[in-house]
Amino acid sequence: MPDSADLSRLLLPIHPLDHIRGPEDAAYTLVEYGDYECPDCGRLYVVLRDLQTDLASKLRVVFRHYPLSGVHHHAEQAAEAAEAAGAQGKFWEMHTLLFEHGQSLQTRNLIHYAEQLNLDIDRFRDELKKQTHHERVRTDFIAGVQNGVYGTPGLFLNGVRYDAQWDKDALQRLLI
Repeated sequence: MPDSADLSRLLLPIHPLDHIRGPEDAAYTLVEYGDYECPDCGRLYVVLRDLQTDLASKLRVVFRHYPLSGVHHHAEQAAEAAEAAGAQGKFWEMHTLLFEHGQSLQTRNLIHYAEQLNLDIDRFRDELKKQTHHERVRTDFIAGVQNGVYGTPGLFLNGVRYDAQWDKDALQRLLI
């Protein structure tokens, strides 16, 4: 059984299948386990978007799915939609739309977002219907559980769990 110090470390290192935004040699890497229907994750999305603009080469952000489907009934399908868009090279664009419209995540909305991104709609619909990306979302979720994530957003900064304030000012002070 790992001791409590081990539980604060990110057990699963960043790997090529992760969704990564920012340079590999950034001074700071923030891994988020997030849920597209979570209001706090939506607020964090804005903070991270702004920080990446302000800090550019200093910050790398990694997003992993952690849909709390028992509470957020559309979160898992939204995560699968992000993966379906990612399969067509548009993960981050869909990620943005999902967070900017976190209260509109029904299937019809997801298809509308896919249309906005000029995705192959037949392929997108088919992948949602067949839950083609379910296993990928589940793998992220299980990794979050193994890393001691108990709610969203679950954050790790440079491999260490970050449980302090995550508003823009607090994170900016930490990263500068």
